[in-house]
Amino acid sequence: MGLVCLVHSMAYSQLAIKKFTPDSLSNEYITELKKEFGNKKQYPSQFEKQILIALSHYPELKNTPIRFRSRARHSIAVTRSTWSGILQSVKRRHYVVTISSNTEEMLMPLLFARLSFNAQVALIGHELGHVVQYAAKNTGQLVKYVACNVSAKYIDRFEYQADSICIAHGLGYQLLEWSSFVRKTMNTENWDGPDYAHRPKKRERYMNPSTILKRIDADQQYRK
Repeated sequence: MGLVCLVHSMAYSQLAIKKFTPDSLSNEYITELKKEFGNKKQYPSQFEKQILIALSHYPELKNTPIRFRSRARHSIAVTRSTWSGILQSVKRRHYVVTISSNTEEMLMPLLFARLSFNAQVALIGHELGHVVQYAAKNTGQLVKYVACNVSAKYIDRFEYQADSICIAHGLGYQLLEWSSFVRKTMNTENWDGPDYAHRPKKRERYMNPSTILKRIDADQQYRK
């Protein structure tokens, strides 16, 4: 079964919610999320709520070791398998999600700490989509992915698919908020990522708001 078919055939534990705010979540609820979805997870305490909410929409990653860290990076967020994990079986792999704490001046408005709470959940949800992608690859396929990172068209498909996974996991409204925000902030119709911020392309590497809305309208879980 292909990755996209697998994504659409799975049942997820959380309903699609239009907007998350830090005040809408009780401490008791966060404690329950941590018990159920915090296993083998490390993350900065200041982003605990956002990360746990996103993780709760990915129950298949409950026992997957993931470390979230904050570092100065050009990209707003990046997800990778550890280098040793590339050569290990899927069950033994560890993943690292790096959230940028500092970047070039042009991209500063997009830093994770400056986003709305809802958009932060979206960004984490997108990165967890990458974990799902990596977990679907055996060692040979993962090595091929690393080699194909030089191909812009390959990365286009990979990022677009991660957005699809995020929507399929019930975080479409959050992704819509992030997608709208980044395009308004960067004054661009298409967002192709930090590498193309100075020279935007016409291709749709990350889903545009109109595409996300179409996906939401076509997905039964958003009609509940």
